[in-house]
Amino acid sequence: MSAHSEETPELIEAGQFIEAAPTVLEAGAEAAGQRLDQWLASALGPDMSRSRVQMLIRQGAVSIDGKPVDETKRKMSAGERVSVVMPEPEPAEPQGEPIALDVLHEDDELIVINKPAGLVVHPGAGNWTGTLVNALIHHCGDSLSGIGGVRRPGIVHRLDKETSGVMVVAKTDRAHKALSEAFADHGRTGDLERAYLALVWGIPSRPTGTVDAPLGRAADRVRRAVVPEGRDDARHAVTHFTVKERFAEGQQAFATASLVECRLETGRTHQIRVHMAHIGHPVIGDPDYGQAFRTKANRLPELLKGQVKAFSRQALHAWLLAFRHPATHLSMRFEAPIPGDMEELVGGFRKL
Repeated sequence: MSAHSEETPELIEAGQFIEAAPTVLEAGAEAAGQRLDQWLASALGPDMSRSRVQMLIRQGAVSIDGKPVDETKRKMSAGERVSVVMPEPEPAEPQGEPIALDVLHEDDELIVINKPAGLVVHPGAGNWTGTLVNALIHHCGDSLSGIGGVRRPGIVHRLDKETSGVMVVAKTDRAHKALSEAFADHGRTGDLERAYLALVWGIPSRPTGTVDAPLGRAADRVRRAVVPEGRDDARHAVTHFTVKERFAEGQQAFATASLVECRLETGRTHQIRVHMAHIGHPVIGDPDYGQAFRTKANRLPELLKGQVKAFSRQALHAWLLAFRHPATHLSMRFEAPIPGDMEELVGGFRKL
């Protein structure tokens, strides 16, 4: 029987990194009152980011005194025994593929790219090849980072398949840890800045606003939805928006629309798309959260109506990403222009 099996857990000193699973750590007096995720990230050592620890907790990989816990903010008590089930690295690794990349910046620590719409970020069910990870492996070789069995070398944040824009990918474990922590914090205590442009139906009643509404799984278990705050899967989600342009304002004959800039205070799956739909302004072309507004295209001039109906993705683009470099500590800022298909659609609305 392995010395790391659940039946014979091994106690280790805080600060020693664990690679096998499960392993048990015993909380000392200094742990009393600390949040579970904070204490565990410190106990597991410098190679384990807090965001990764939070993911393990939410996946049910952490138990205290034999009872599973899924609350990252749970307060610790001295003497508690915390068991961590570390996932084994997946044996099958994605292969490099010669897929063209629009590289905005690259150095020994990281690479910044302008992701096109239609490119899946990492391999998964139905998309085992042809992904950004496959392209990065081919482009960067063996220098990409991979931590704790995650099958996304160097990936610290994602964009939906049909969302375009700026992404940063770590090429070293040091960069992976620093960037993961920055994205987990969403810039509240650091220099991370993320901004998106969304073409949405209608015109918000205020030029600026904030959507503060928790997100969880929708009834179909695939999409996301705004859910009651007390629900088990509810996750805090906040989006700030600013209306940049208004289209067909004051014209009764046509459907109105807006170009809106969105900035994330949290980073939940499909957050902007769900939040904008929640306030009655879904992203144009969104196949998951904008279906109820598809008929609005019928109230547009014939040419623009055809453009909208032919636009087969959500009109959402990550135009800005700024962060502090994990090695040089210099502030870095990258912008990506709206891609041609979305710019053409916005141009059509400007003519109303």
